[in-house]
Amino acid sequence: LLGQILDHWFDSEPLKATLATDAVIGAMASPHTPGSGYVLLHHVMGELEGRRGAWGYVAGGMGALSQAIAQAATARGAHIFADKAVCHVLLGRDGEVQGVALQDGTEVRSKLVLSNASPQITFLELIPQEQLPKDFVQRIRQVDTCSPVTKINVAVDRLPSFLAAPNARDGQPLPHHQCSIHLNCESTQLLHQAFTEAAHGHPSSRPMIELCIPSALDPGLAPPGCHVVSLFTQYTPSVLAGSHSWDEQARNAYADTVFDCIEDYAPGFKASVIGRDILTPPDLERIFGLPGGNIFHGGMSLDQLYFARPAPSYSGYRSPIPGLYLCGSGAHPGGGVMGAAGRNAAQVAIKDFRHL
Repeated sequence: LLGQILDHWFDSEPLKATLATDAVIGAMASPHTPGSGYVLLHHVMGELEGRRGAWGYVAGGMGALSQAIAQAATARGAHIFADKAVCHVLLGRDGEVQGVALQDGTEVRSKLVLSNASPQITFLELIPQEQLPKDFVQRIRQVDTCSPVTKINVAVDRLPSFLAAPNARDGQPLPHHQCSIHLNCESTQLLHQAFTEAAHGHPSSRPMIELCIPSALDPGLAPPGCHVVSLFTQYTPSVLAGSHSWDEQARNAYADTVFDCIEDYAPGFKASVIGRDILTPPDLERIFGLPGGNIFHGGMSLDQLYFARPAPSYSGYRSPIPGLYLCGSGAHPGGGVMGAAGRNAAQVAIKDFRHL
């Protein structure tokens, strides 16, 4: 249990709760849920510019990272069809990969296919089910993809001014504006209560909020004097109690709750908002192909890690289909902007390609 680990090392409840947020980020779990300690470990893996466990912003926004990868690939001869969705994987007479078919009818022939889509999309939508072992299909269907995350992107006409650290007179960003700001995290019990509400089908009445202002470090993301604010919030269930849907009214009601909470810490925040984009779990699934809205393509629970990710006997990036590899967050070691699954899968694919 993460709670036991934090209690062993720390006395300050706000500090414990703030650290605990990284143990439940993207997970339908509370700090008291067995296995939550691993999620914290996962979020402090690796390093940034020699600083172990450090995170960073991507200059130009997160999309700039994808563009950098694309430019590196095209410089080495890759052809990218970003505007054409894959309809299905092409298979040969013996069930081996022969390429992919695009929705416009174009066929791209290849002896190898690496899928960065979720295991659910890859194996349940792009491959005929009769081509896969029944126990493998059942395992993929049983993957826990429950997600508590609602992402809210906000445009504001001035920096939030927090009661605990008011803004400077010149309105320039202060050090805390350039960090991750955690709200409603005064105690681990608050996080547990928020989780419990969602577990019963109700959006948290006092949601956990991780607030970032990337434009405080990268001014080009917003016009002069304005800023973009990223709100990573939970807990929100994928399916609301009483089988209610996440309609526009439900979305706005939850967002209003989040904004009311921020207002308590930074009076005037609501008046500064000039636009907002609300992405509930069903929205994240529909727009980005995240199963259940899960940012990791599947829960980072102990029964879905290591040799069991995405399924026992298939944690080595190869799949039951010869020539088809899984290289996204649903593969080992899981989600996060680190590229480990993709790098590992590429190395396996290159090794196999040499023997074709």
